[in-house]
Amino acid sequence: MTDRVHPSAKTTANAGPKPTFPATKSQLSGANRPTYRPQPQHHRRRRSRGCASTLCCWLLLILLFLLLLVGAAGTVLYFLYRPQRPTFSVTSLKLSSFNLTTPSTINAKFDLTLSTTNPNDKIIFSYDPTSVSLLYGDTAVASTTIPSFLHRQRNTTVLQAYVTSTEEVVDSDAAMELKRSMKRKSQLVALKVELETKVEAQMGVFQTPRVGIKVLCDGVAVSLPDDEKPATASAENTACQVDVRFKVWKWTVG
Repeated sequence: MTDRVHPSAKTTANAGPKPTFPATKSQLSGANRPTYRPQPQHHRRRRSRGCASTLCCWLLLILLFLLLLVGAAGTVLYFLYRPQRPTFSVTSLKLSSFNLTTPSTINAKFDLTLSTTNPNDKIIFSYDPTSVSLLYGDTAVASTTIPSFLHRQRNTTVLQAYVTSTEEVVDSDAAMELKRSMKRKSQLVALKVELETKVEAQMGVFQTPRVGIKVLCDGVAVSLPDDEKPATASAENTACQVDVRFKVWKWTVG
């Protein structure tokens, strides 16, 4: 006789559904929390680039606005004051002594008179000390310095300078040419007068920064002196060229 064991039907029937428990607070908050997804790196780079480009655009706009403002102010000042450059000319040049003590050393004394005119009605020029050089070719044979001065409106100022050289050394070619001129007393020696200084313009309550100017007077010729009288320049009232030299950082423009 074989015994068979069967599951109790009663037990199966009475089992029923499993009990359910309410969800905890942590489970509910976790269910509503969005899933974290790491942001790609290229999105951050795009944002940083966008901010940098926006900042550059604003800086560029501010710079353009300032340039336009300065340009407008300069235009107003130009039409209000009509600025003109001062003019320079050599009134007279006298050579009282000239001697080559050695093959390339010069002793010379010049009496130079310059005339400068301020053609402006409302602008005053203020000059720094001015260096004056007498050139034979590109070689300086004498030099001096004129003190600073104030040049008022519609005014002509006469500048006198005693330009001397003591043991001034020149190159051999210039010395040879000067020796030939000394042998021929009637021959004129061509010289150039060069001035360098800085000037400031005063326009009412406005003042410009000091800018460099260079004045070159070419075409002045003198005869060498003899024992009877000093030599004088053959060209008087020689007009000079005035160049304004702006210095931007380490570069000079003009």
